[in-house]
Amino acid sequence: MHVFDIIALFIFLAGLFIFVNTYFLKLPSSIGLMIMAIALSVILFIAGYIFPELKFGVEELEEYDYAEVLYHVVLSFMLFAGALQIDFKKLSKERTPVLVLATTGVLISTFVIGTLVYYMLHYIGIELHYLYCLVFGALISPTDPIAVTKTIKKFNLDKELEVKIQGESLFNDGVAVVLALTLLDIAHAGEDHPLSVFETVYIIGADIGGGIFIGLMLGYLGYRLLKYVDNDAVEVEILITLAVVMVGSFLADFVHVSSKQAAVVMGLVIGNEGKGEYVTSAAGDYVFKFWNLMEESLAAMLFVLIGLEMLVIPWRFDYFAAGFFAVNIVLFGRWLSVFIPIKLMSVKRSFRPNTIPVLTWGALRGGLPIALSLSLTEFHGKDVILTMTYIVVVCSVLYQGLSVPLLMKSYGTKG
Repeated sequence: MHVFDIIALFIFLAGLFIFVNTYFLKLPSSIGLMIMAIALSVILFIAGYIFPELKFGVEELEEYDYAEVLYHVVLSFMLFAGALQIDFKKLSKERTPVLVLATTGVLISTFVIGTLVYYMLHYIGIELHYLYCLVFGALISPTDPIAVTKTIKKFNLDKELEVKIQGESLFNDGVAVVLALTLLDIAHAGEDHPLSVFETVYIIGADIGGGIFIGLMLGYLGYRLLKYVDNDAVEVEILITLAVVMVGSFLADFVHVSSKQAAVVMGLVIGNEGKGEYVTSAAGDYVFKFWNLMEESLAAMLFVLIGLEMLVIPWRFDYFAAGFFAVNIVLFGRWLSVFIPIKLMSVKRSFRPNTIPVLTWGALRGGLPIALSLSLTEFHGKDVILTMTYIVVVCSVLYQGLSVPLLMKSYGTKG
C-alpha cells in the first residue's frame, strides 16, 4: 500500500467518524471518536480471522513506519495550531497560575509518573531504564485542549477557573512534548557513555534554547510577511503560515535542536502579534480558522490511528497489566502536579475550592500522547510505553470524559 493510499484512508475514516459522531452519536468529539476507533480495531481484528485475506492489508498498515510523518508533520502542526490559539491578553491576571501549572506542573507530573512507573514495572518483572520511564511521564502529561475546551463550554464555570483550564491545557502540550523529546535525546546519548552534568545541561540548553531562537526568528518573519500581505489574499496568508512551520521544522532538525519548541514559539509569536489591533489585517480570521480546522482534523486522524494501534501493540498480559496500573499512576501524578503549585500559590492569591478536582479530573488525554509515543525512535521498552499510552488514553477519554459532566454538576455548574 502506497503512503498516499494510507493517508487517503486516514482522511476518509476521520471524515466518516466526524460525520457519524456529529449526526448520530452526538457525543463530545473525543469520546465519540474514541468509541468508533475501538470499534474499528475490534472489527478489523475479528474480520482478519473470518476472512484471512484481509490480514494482508492490515499487515501493510502495521508495517508502515508512521514515525516520520508523525514527528515531522503532525506534531509540529498540532503544536503550532495549539500555540496560535493562546492569547496572552485574555489570560490577564491568570497568566501566572497558567504558566506555573503548565511548566512546574508538567515537571512534577513527569517526575512522579516516571518514578512510580519505574518501580511498578520492576515489581511486575518488566525492565525499562529510568530515563525512558521519565519519557513516558512527560509524553502522557499533556492534556487535550480540544476535549477540555468543548467540555467546559457546556457548563457555567467560574470565569477564572475556565481561563486556568483552557490556558494550562494549551500551554502544557508544548512543554510536555519538548521535555519528552529532550529526555529521549539524553537517554540515547547516555547509551554510549555516562553523561556528565555539563553534557546533560548542554543537551537541554541546545534543544530548548535553539528551538526558541529559531521559533522567534521565523515567527517574527512570518508576522512581518502577514503584515505586508493584504487580508483579502487569504490563500497567501495560509501558505505563509504553512511555510513557516515546515521551514522551521526542517531548519531545527537540520541544526539538531527542538523543532517542536520552535513550532510552539512560532505559534505564540504569530498568534499574539497577529491578534493586535494594528495587525488584524495581517493575520485575518481565516488563518486562525484554518489552523483550528487543521488541529481538529489531525486529532480525528490520530483517533483513527489509535484504532489501528490496537492491531500493532503486542498482546502481552504483563504489558496490559502495566497499562492499567499506569492509569491510576497518571491520575495521581496529575493530582499532585496541580495540588502542589496551587497550594504554594495560595499563599499570595486565592483559588476557588473546586479548582484542584476540576483541573485533575477534567484533564483528558487525547491524540497527542499517541502521536508522540508512535514517533519515538526504536529502543528497548518502546512496546511497553506504546501499550501503557494506549490504555491510559482510552481510559482517560472514556472513563474521565463520560464522568466529567457529573463532576461539573456536583460543583454547582449548569449543563
